[in-house]
Amino acid sequence: MRALLTLPGRILSRRSEAPGSPDPSFVLTQLGEAAGFQLSYSDGTRFVVDAAADHVWGTYEPPLTADDMATYFLGPVLGFVLRRRNITCLHASAVDIRGRAVCFCGEAGYGKSTTAAALALRGHPVLAEDIVALEESGVEFRAVPGYPRVCLWPESVSMLFGRADALPQITPAWEKHYLELDGMRAKFSQAKLPLGVVYLIAPRSSEENTPRVEKLSPREALLGLVQNTYMNWVLGRDQRANEFEILCRLVQQIPVRRIIPHAKPEKIGRLCELILQDAASVLPPTSGAPPPSHC
Repeated sequence: MRALLTLPGRILSRRSEAPGSPDPSFVLTQLGEAAGFQLSYSDGTRFVVDAAADHVWGTYEPPLTADDMATYFLGPVLGFVLRRRNITCLHASAVDIRGRAVCFCGEAGYGKSTTAAALALRGHPVLAEDIVALEESGVEFRAVPGYPRVCLWPESVSMLFGRADALPQITPAWEKHYLELDGMRAKFSQAKLPLGVVYLIAPRSSEENTPRVEKLSPREALLGLVQNTYMNWVLGRDQRANEFEILCRLVQQIPVRRIIPHAKPEKIGRLCELILQDAASVLPPTSGAPPPSHC
């Protein structure tokens, strides 16, 4: 790591969070002629990734702890490593329904993790949260398992459990809480699963006909997925072109829908019902009985 840090740096991206946001600002720096990369946060946490994305070094400053550093690693740093390895990743959460990966894509704050957690509490194991890595094998896409927990904002915890402190905080320095996928309240899906259906989450609405599920044309589906791949701003021109071709194949093989949640939190149960009904209409049947799903 020290050798990499002696190389001249060139800032590739500087991302400042909105005023009032609890997340620190982020700077991505290229070291030398792409010999490595540095990911720096305004709270003093820093990661260095080698060119092949085979090794990652991390440092932090007190009062932060190794747990705080691990939180970064399991999120954006791991996402960066996957993108450097040319792995297509959706900015999404995924659950196991009928042995297929059902993904929920959307921008930050749109409810990807909340939707996955709500379905997990109804018996559907979670495959991944916030980052869904995809593998393409022949004519099939598979979703790869992530880390066995779902991170939730306090308002989402309150929506699902009745009070904001019902789940433990990730660390004292982070506002988010987490739902452990240990089989007690919710389960984790540990195996790669065939991709079954992708739902693009739209902004919440107060319209009477929400929540609702909408079918999309292949063109609409492609545009939605292009906008919802993880860390797509770190990709070079050739990587973007390759990813576009992959997504073109995906929308020809996998149903892509749009879901419009209701603005009222208490409508999450109805949203679960609609998702399960729609997924049942497009996913192949399983030999066993589906898990219980009481919304």
